[in-house]
Amino acid sequence: MNDRKDTSSPPENVSGIRQLSGFWLWVPRIATVVLTLFTIDYLFNLQLINFITKVESQFFYTLVALMLPLVYVLWPMNRHAARDRVPWYDVILFLATAGVCGFFVYNAEQILDRGWEYAAPDYAIVVSFLFWATVVEAVRRAGGLPIAVIVAIASIYPIFADLVPGPIQGFPSSPDQTAIYHAMSRESVMGIPLQAFANLVVGFLLFGVALQQTGGGKFFINLAFALLGHVRGGPAKVAVFSSGLMGSMSGSVITNVLTTGVLSIPAMRRVGFSKSHAAGVEACASTGGVLMPPVMGATAFVMAAFLNIPYGTIALAAVVPSFLYFLGLFIQIDAYAARHDLKGLPASELPSLKQTLKEGWYFIFVFGLLIWLLFFLRQEATAPFYATALLLVINQILPYQRWGWQQVKEFFSSSGKLFAELIAILTGVGLLVGALSVTGLSGTIANDLIYLAGGNTLVLLMMGALTSFILGIGMTVTAAYIFLAVALAPALITGGGMDPLAVHLFILYWGMLSFITPPVALGAFAASTIAGSRPMETGLQAMRLGSVIYFIPFLFVLNPALIFQGSWSEVTIVIGQALLGVLLIAGAMQGYLLGIGDLSASRLLQWPIRLALIVGGLLLAIPGGGPVPLSNIELSMISAILIIPAVVAAKLALRRRHRRLTTAMT
Repeated sequence: MNDRKDTSSPPENVSGIRQLSGFWLWVPRIATVVLTLFTIDYLFNLQLINFITKVESQFFYTLVALMLPLVYVLWPMNRHAARDRVPWYDVILFLATAGVCGFFVYNAEQILDRGWEYAAPDYAIVVSFLFWATVVEAVRRAGGLPIAVIVAIASIYPIFADLVPGPIQGFPSSPDQTAIYHAMSRESVMGIPLQAFANLVVGFLLFGVALQQTGGGKFFINLAFALLGHVRGGPAKVAVFSSGLMGSMSGSVITNVLTTGVLSIPAMRRVGFSKSHAAGVEACASTGGVLMPPVMGATAFVMAAFLNIPYGTIALAAVVPSFLYFLGLFIQIDAYAARHDLKGLPASELPSLKQTLKEGWYFIFVFGLLIWLLFFLRQEATAPFYATALLLVINQILPYQRWGWQQVKEFFSSSGKLFAELIAILTGVGLLVGALSVTGLSGTIANDLIYLAGGNTLVLLMMGALTSFILGIGMTVTAAYIFLAVALAPALITGGGMDPLAVHLFILYWGMLSFITPPVALGAFAASTIAGSRPMETGLQAMRLGSVIYFIPFLFVLNPALIFQGSWSEVTIVIGQALLGVLLIAGAMQGYLLGIGDLSASRLLQWPIRLALIVGGLLLAIPGGGPVPLSNIELSMISAILIIPAVVAAKLALRRRHRRLTTAMT
């Protein structure tokens, strides 16, 4: 395993990005350098570039002006367009978008001082329409056709808001008013999504790219193999460990699958895992990584801006839910390996733990610094810049992964692609949020949803889960989250009386589920291409392995103690019950329970035993009271009635099988 190839950088053409050369290769690099300098000046209040950063809206327009034109250079118009050069029409679109965005940068102060948001001159209205169109096309290229269609329809909704029926009727605006609202107000393109990007996301994306390109990905994979490669089902447990850490860095499920999967999936196959099972494990681990602190996906930063709370609070709240998810996945892998007698890899093929730590100890140290800055000093905006600076300094001092000029160029190229993609999607989602805001629908839709649910909180939650899942299929997780944070979250918070942080995490979790749930299951399908398995079979396997994630959001939204919102005694009890419930459910799903053994000893009783343990574990984990009609004690008693006889029956069945085998051998 010591000679495995370095996978610290994700595959270049994952998203169909054009391969640039010559002059165009330098455009994203220079734009990223300029954006980084502007952001540092803005966040650290250095006032060295205050001709841009002294007016906040001017700084936001500058970020868009630097990154939105790049979309037309990096993403081809369609799958038939040239991928090895920039065609003339994309050059024109690049220059036009830069000019349109530059207009708003130049006029940012006038927009504020003269109230152009309400009454703009004719030439500014024309440029606003052009800005609107370029954003929608950029979303189509970087985010895909489904999200572009949703954004386009939603963005023109204010023009026809008075003509639509019933609950979605709103206050209409003229086309001119709609265009200037989208382009110039602080509620649309320049709204919360873009503000979150400027204030929080830039630094963490730079940190993630730096961590991967200094060998962080290779270190975490080697560390996982050194620690877990030799144990029962070791390569699958390595996938959980390494993909969890890598996903936390990259924030992308697909990128995570394609970087760690090329190592973990073949290793799982070697020790006996089926193709679909190996791919399913990788898909689940990569999906969970995006939900894992301290560096979660971009959506978590947008959530911090929406809730107006420190990012560290969100990261802390996500600790227990993400741990429960990975625990359930880990238990299922161990149970599968135990039932099928799958061993680990030979020690001779594994990297040395001592050598791995010697070469990569500073990655752990840098993570420690980041956590200290986030949770103790509460420096969410500046923490990743300090961590990145320390990482690069140590990296250049030590001889193992030292950067040359080529690595510096790759760093800014990779960062530029991430920034351009995210800016395109966030500006597009800003159009969607602006449409809801200008029509007044964002204020009334919550009451309509409560009415449709009949005032029942559990029905409202089920509606929210289903809507989050469906939107997660057609949109990015960030886009789906933002839409639901505006439309659905207020209904759950005001109508259901639920904790705001728990509600927003609930929406995030259910939006992620589309990555492992058929019929779409993009994470599972990406893993199946590596494993050579059938995509739908892999999706079903991933759905089974990640089964605990389907009910974990309900646990913390029904009782926020699971995300540390409550007294310590309540938090301890709720977490203890959830842990035991997850152990029972995960073990029963694979037919092997820790401390008991194989649950299939009795063919007749196997499924009644497993079903009783799943239902009993679920009832034990679900908090009683509130919207749940039963109290905590009543739920615990019912779960005990199911679990105890099932455990006793499983032990008796194992004893009978053991006696039969002993008798047969003698």
